[in-house]
Amino acid sequence: MKKIVLTYGLIAGLLVSLFLVGSMAWCYQSGSFEGNMFVGFSAMILAFSLIFVGIKKWRDDQNAGSLSFGQGFLIGLYISLIASTMYVISWMVEFHFFMPDFMEKLTAHTLEQAKAAGATAAEITKKKSEMEPYEAMYRNPLMFALITYTEILPVGLVVSVVSAFILKKKPEAVS
Repeated sequence: MKKIVLTYGLIAGLLVSLFLVGSMAWCYQSGSFEGNMFVGFSAMILAFSLIFVGIKKWRDDQNAGSLSFGQGFLIGLYISLIASTMYVISWMVEFHFFMPDFMEKLTAHTLEQAKAAGATAAEITKKKSEMEPYEAMYRNPLMFALITYTEILPVGLVVSVVSAFILKKKPEAVS
């Protein structure tokens, strides 16, 4: 199981990390944050499709064609944890070394959108004060990591549950 988990976890992590680095670099350079969430979640689902492949490979090649829900979920969980950790590390490196003012740019963009939508000065001030705690949390490495894990790990867990449910298969009875 270790080889399958490592192989598919590293491939999924590489895919999602490459999408993250590319899309965030584009957002940062262009100043446009629209559509990035769609691209990000699409990349996560694409990368996490390897959970299904990994569980199926383990079931068919190493477990005589049978799989309990728990076994499948555990394999998916491990693949998700590896890929999610690679995602978190990639974002930490990109943010801290290449985009240290990312939160300021995101806040400015959000406030510009509010102005363009006709928000009052009081609403803009309120929006700015709502974003300040996030800027503070991003300065704390532990909070930064936890926030980033909450972006990706739930997607991996959902894919793990669905894959384990679809692929579960009782052992064939021997006559």
